[in-house]
Amino acid sequence: MTHPALEQAHRRDWAAVLAATMRLTRDFDAAEDAVQEAFEAAVVAWQRDGVPPNAVGWLTTTAKRKALDRMRRADALARKLPLLVVPGDDPPVIQDHRLRLIFMCCHPALAMNARVALTLRLVCGLRASEIARLFLVPHATMAARLTTAKKKIRAAAIPFQVPDDLTARLPAVLAVVYLVYTAGSADRAVELAELLASLLPDPEVLGLLALIRLTEARAAARSRDGQTVPLAAQDRSLWDRAAIDDTLPLVARALRGGGPYALQAAIAAVHAEAPAYADTDWPQILALYDELVAVHPSATAALGRAVAMAEIHGPAAGLAEADRLSAELSHYYLYPAARAEFLRALGRVTEAAEADRQAARLAPTEAETEFFATRANAVDSPTPP
Repeated sequence: MTHPALEQAHRRDWAAVLAATMRLTRDFDAAEDAVQEAFEAAVVAWQRDGVPPNAVGWLTTTAKRKALDRMRRADALARKLPLLVVPGDDPPVIQDHRLRLIFMCCHPALAMNARVALTLRLVCGLRASEIARLFLVPHATMAARLTTAKKKIRAAAIPFQVPDDLTARLPAVLAVVYLVYTAGSADRAVELAELLASLLPDPEVLGLLALIRLTEARAAARSRDGQTVPLAAQDRSLWDRAAIDDTLPLVARALRGGGPYALQAAIAAVHAEAPAYADTDWPQILALYDELVAVHPSATAALGRAVAMAEIHGPAAGLAEADRLSAELSHYYLYPAARAEFLRALGRVTEAAEADRQAARLAPTEAETEFFATRANAVDSPTPP
């Protein structure tokens, strides 16, 4: 897929085309195959005839035709099970096809990680390898997880429909929106988070929206000339102070619920309020991480806590905390990156360089790979006196 308009349509309209096709096939595998074929057909047709005025309409019509052709050839219309979309109108609260599709995928009979992975595949069109990177697992593991989830849907004849009690599906939906953001689709994640906040102003929804907004407000300072800039070296004049100020009241509202996204937003707010790195309120950040690890235990949160520990109690304390996480974070690039910082501060530069090389091997982007490799090479090739 190399046509710019087609790339844009894939990011923006995949879910719309898939949702429309699913209503015809009532089987998400058949719908997914038909939509994929429609995009493949567009590669040829759009290059030859130009981009149609209504690109999503063209893709939807083509996908439905592909699906009908498949069903006619296999005479499968009456035999397709399970019926993944229950006939009838959805509750009017769901106004966005992407959000509707996310809720449809987050069925409680599926394990939480399966719901998130399946939604990323169906709603966002992410490949299994991309989802694996987000989940910090090997590609083969994620491919098997997706296959298992689909088999369970068929075996249990799980109906995919918008639930009456939307809050029961909320944790998986929030996880999906946040993973969409970390996958690099910031604009799409912000749209989904804002829509969700307008429909369900739950404290955790507000916390997720605040977290994404605060993270985006500092985005301009994270790179310089294509090179990654760590937090301590960032030019804070590039931060969007207006966006930060507008979001801080949202953080206060979110903290009334005390959930994991609200706490992460509060941590981001403490960083955002510091005029300089040296002014960061690390005791407050450590207290928030303590609460986060208590209410939502995770290895990545524990790693953030280790960084805060190092700032307050020294690099040896941070390294000791981080080393407890080696088994859980062996595929996560920020784990060796944090260890490299601690080791360098302790004067163990050779070990720090090796940790940086490991971070470079695991880093998800070229810029981050180059950053860690350069930092490692600085030890191997010191500047002469």
